[in-house]
Amino acid sequence: MNCTIRKWRLSDAKDLAAAVSNIKVQDNLRDGLPYPYTEKDGVDYISLMLAADENKTFAFAVVADDKAVGSVGAFRQENIHGRTAELGYYIAEEYWGRGIATEAVKQICDHVFENSDIIRIYAEPFASNLASCRVLEKAGFRYEGTLRSNAVKNGEVRDMKIYSLLKTER
Repeated sequence: MNCTIRKWRLSDAKDLAAAVSNIKVQDNLRDGLPYPYTEKDGVDYISLMLAADENKTFAFAVVADDKAVGSVGAFRQENIHGRTAELGYYIAEEYWGRGIATEAVKQICDHVFENSDIIRIYAEPFASNLASCRVLEKAGFRYEGTLRSNAVKNGEVRDMKIYSLLKTER
């Protein structure tokens, strides 16, 4: 299935709320998102992303079937890591397993490397999220290691894996 990434639109808030108001999606994301996730939460998030510094925050809607079915973003780090960005993404459950996340990750990495001075993009999925790890591998990321007992999600201590893609490897 084909997908594209594009700047968020406030009209995407309803689709965003539908995707994020799914416990299976939220179980693989960092904490801080309300549940249930409302259309107003979507408007607030989209407004924040549209107002963000475009040299530090690269945030896009993932679009398939003419609607926003997910989110992908790369976020510049600070200090000595200022030329590194952390990647995050999710796709609505009904679109899982169709190659959309892999395609969106490839597209954002191309965008960031072509339009900024970022030299490294990394991601830290939960080690148990095998589908997300596979997305990164298919998008050309290299596995760097396991961060043992690196997070607590839903009261459970969890390992995370770290993957990276260098500008020189594309």
